[in-house]
Amino acid sequence: MQGCGRVLRAAGRLGSVAASPGASRGASCGPGERPGGRGAALPPGPDLRHFLRAPPGPPPPPGPERGAAAGPGTVYLETYGCQMNVNDTEIAWAILQKNGYTRTKEVDEADVILLVTCSVREKAEQAIWNRLQHLKALKARRQQDRLPLRIGILGCMAERLKEEILHREKLVDIVAGPDAYRDLPRLLAVAESGQQAANVLLSLDETYADILPVQTSAGGTTAFVSIMRGCDNMCSYCIVPFTRGRERSRPIASILQEVKMLSDQGVKEVTLLGQNVNSFRDMSEVQFQSAAAPVLSRGFSTVYKAKPGGLRFAHLLDQVSRIDPEMRIRFTSPHPKDFPDEVLQLIQERHNICKQLHLPAQSGSTRVLEAMRRGYTREAYLELVHHVRDSIPGVSLSSDFIAGFCGETEEDHQQTVSLLQKVRYNVGFLFAYSMRQKTRAYHRLQDDVPADVKQRRLQELIAVFREEAAKANEAMVGQSQLVLVEGPSKRSASELCGRNDGNIKVIFPDAEIKDAAGCKALVRAQPGDYVLVKVTSASSQTLKGVPLCRTTLACSTA
Repeated sequence: MQGCGRVLRAAGRLGSVAASPGASRGASCGPGERPGGRGAALPPGPDLRHFLRAPPGPPPPPGPERGAAAGPGTVYLETYGCQMNVNDTEIAWAILQKNGYTRTKEVDEADVILLVTCSVREKAEQAIWNRLQHLKALKARRQQDRLPLRIGILGCMAERLKEEILHREKLVDIVAGPDAYRDLPRLLAVAESGQQAANVLLSLDETYADILPVQTSAGGTTAFVSIMRGCDNMCSYCIVPFTRGRERSRPIASILQEVKMLSDQGVKEVTLLGQNVNSFRDMSEVQFQSAAAPVLSRGFSTVYKAKPGGLRFAHLLDQVSRIDPEMRIRFTSPHPKDFPDEVLQLIQERHNICKQLHLPAQSGSTRVLEAMRRGYTREAYLELVHHVRDSIPGVSLSSDFIAGFCGETEEDHQQTVSLLQKVRYNVGFLFAYSMRQKTRAYHRLQDDVPADVKQRRLQELIAVFREEAAKANEAMVGQSQLVLVEGPSKRSASELCGRNDGNIKVIFPDAEIKDAAGCKALVRAQPGDYVLVKVTSASSQTLKGVPLCRTTLACSTA
């Protein structure tokens, strides 16, 4: 998982197998997101309400250096943070493209620069402030050349720091929250007339269900499909409910349409995406509304009352997996409380639903879990892990952990260490905690673990995770793994890289191999091919092996 503070191009992939301070993946936070550093208190500023709905009107005349026939302008998009932000970038671009904008990969060519931001950690926000300082010089040069440049901040940071963004050095022209992307063309038109414009209103129903994102994944091998937005869990450390609002799900019909479109384009792996995907609840049809509320995993609870009605995640997973038997299906990020047996049974039965689950634990201490408002004890979590492994033999598990949460003692920390040793995850995402404004922890708890202690505990967790993950991955040495080829290895042009069913990176030589379809001629694997690879070595992050043959998902399962 890419770190929240690092630029993710739209082709960025969710699911790094590295465990490091910069790695991140979400549970109650969005996928790829995790609690961040302390945010400075907002300085007093003027009432923002007059920014929220700038008066509509005709677009301003073209700038002095742009002819009327040139269209509204050229956009440069830069994405920070989690995979949800990558998906938001694709949605924003789909809207702008429909309104006549063109896109450039060169920042110097842009009339409009839009940064899609993360607000989950202070490091991510600081990356944006640093980037704005670079853009300040660019904007000054453009003004001298009479070539107007508009700069916009989109996403979670826009939602959290709207006033500070608009008033700090008057650099930013537009601010748009995660639910305001439809308003981008109007906001940009207002900004072109010299006014600042903002819309950060959160919605109770916006899912962008009618907008098919413009996919930009390299090679078109994998894609992410947003199925819901927002989160209701209200974990005490997490700012996502305040920056992305409450849970609302896309209609299943629109999700199936998008997955079918991706299948027709040759995409071989789709990840269903949301802050809490397995609490999906489609209420778009009247006949869906009479269903009973689901039963939570044994020993789990929520801070909100379970909602009745709607088509649930098991139904969605069933329908999505039927679209293309050669397309792998993953989902992230789930909450451990929402794993009914029908979901586990479906994963076990369907050959194209990956036998890989993300079970974000956050801590191994029941006392800390209670302070985090996670809704389960250590014992309930371990019982779920055992049940998952009994239900899905060979399942690969990943998790999130936070080091140094409010009030965490050394004994609590050792409980987390022991949980890592007991479960032995294949993939882990671990972070040092620091507080976010607006969260319950900010108002009710004290960030009382010293920074050096947090970092020491984090490094200990990383070391234990890597040791245990190496053991888990070494168990695959000698086995054959089905790998979906993504492209050349970053370290060597003579090797290919892909991921197995468990979402673990696999590297193997780019050599001529047999084709299981019976073709006599030898072939070279291409991105999007399935290759059977015999594992010869393993580390905590990567498997290496030799390719046996090119095959298909159905044939390899049989």
